This record gives sequence, structure tokens and C-alpha cells, in this order.
Amino acid sequence: MSTLKITLKKSCAGRLIKHRKTAEALGLRKIRQSVTLTETPQIAGMVRKISYMVDVERG
Repeated sequence: MSTLKITLKKSCAGRLIKHRKTAEALGLRKIRQSVTLTETPQIAGMVRKISYMVDVERG
């Protein structure tokens, strides 16, 4: 399985509550914080939902 490096690039302040909760569920709490997760359909859907807030690198 491949991995994804997900970095929060925009603040969660003022965003929809669902989008804030999604970022938190991915483990992102601060701007420029990165997490490395295994690519699964669930993670891909979460990233797609908040794609305007995150940068994604395949690794």
C-alpha cells in the first residue's frame, strides 16, 4: 500500500464544522502540520472533502 503525506495549509477557523472535524480526524490541528497515513478509500474521501485546505504528496 502507498502512503500519503498530508499537510494542513489553511486554517480551520471559519470553516464548516464537518470540515473542521475531518481535519481533526486526520490528525491535523495546526497549520503546516503534516501526517503520514496509509492510502485507503476512507482517507482518500476525507482528503477529497477538505482538498482546498490540505496539500497531499504520495510517497
